[in-house]
Amino acid sequence: MTLVSECSESELIRRYQEVLPVGERTMIGIGDDCAQIATPEGSFVVSTDVIVEDQHFHRYWSDAYQIGARITAQNLADIAGMGGYTSSIVISVVLTPDTEVEWLIDVVRGIGDRAREVGAGVVGGDMSAGEKLVLSMTVMGWCEGDPVVRSGAKPGDVIAVSGRVGFSHAGLDLLLGEHIDPAIRDDESMGIMAEALNMYRAPEPPLETGPAAARAGAHAMMDLSDGIAMDGTRMAKASGVIIDLDPTALEREADPLRQLAEICGVNPVEWVVFGGEDHGMIAAFGPDATIPEGFRIVGRVREVGEGENANMFLNGRPLRGKWDHFKNE
Repeated sequence: MTLVSECSESELIRRYQEVLPVGERTMIGIGDDCAQIATPEGSFVVSTDVIVEDQHFHRYWSDAYQIGARITAQNLADIAGMGGYTSSIVISVVLTPDTEVEWLIDVVRGIGDRAREVGAGVVGGDMSAGEKLVLSMTVMGWCEGDPVVRSGAKPGDVIAVSGRVGFSHAGLDLLLGEHIDPAIRDDESMGIMAEALNMYRAPEPPLETGPAAARAGAHAMMDLSDGIAMDGTRMAKASGVIIDLDPTALEREADPLRQLAEICGVNPVEWVVFGGEDHGMIAAFGPDATIPEGFRIVGRVREVGEGENANMFLNGRPLRGKWDHFKNE
């Protein structure tokens, strides 16, 4: 067993390069002070995210590969949420000195495999020592046309979502409630809990639905990182509109989660509305638009009425998402 404290930075970088993709648009990759990435469109889109051990993940809940796949998935979804494609990734890691090298390489392998799936390259980063494992990722990419922003929803639009909404939060509740031994990782042993646990540990966002929505003329879009209530409210406020959710549509979204909800003793609609980290898309389409495959309509957009503020409503009441990085209600 080799620890990172026993290796040089150069040795670790060499191991990284063995498992990381170069990327189709990479002109200069790992090895220089900066990377150089082709941007034939003349501009690029960029996003960044960070996950911290015991805040966003636990080593006893997730294996190393899943941790790497998880941060990559959520960053790729940010690019897809504007209708784009990822070209390159930069990753910085804070490591505890007792981290095992092979464990770390599995994290990097999870990053590399997710990047490889979309043709992106991992082109650089940084490493440092610290008291907890921290992964910080920056992704860069491009859009075929103008990026789809969150502020374009219009009265008369329909609101649609893609992906398996509510599954990640279901997986989290299964772990928090100790309804399964977190050491169990194979699908057969996890049984009916497998999809939710896998979605929490290493989401598989429907990345293709982002560009598809852009091609279909979506007026507004973002990825569902913090849940329908939180992200939908952000869209409503940015667009200056009211979004009314359809209770019947939400019940349909909750149907695949009902057995798990019985195990946890919760209403599965709560997971659908307030659960985050599924990283599907929420988008606003014109009333005559052809809704792309993979999207389901869950609401409609209307003007702000007298005495109302731009917001998302369910059953006539304004919603507020439950998750905030600094104020969790």
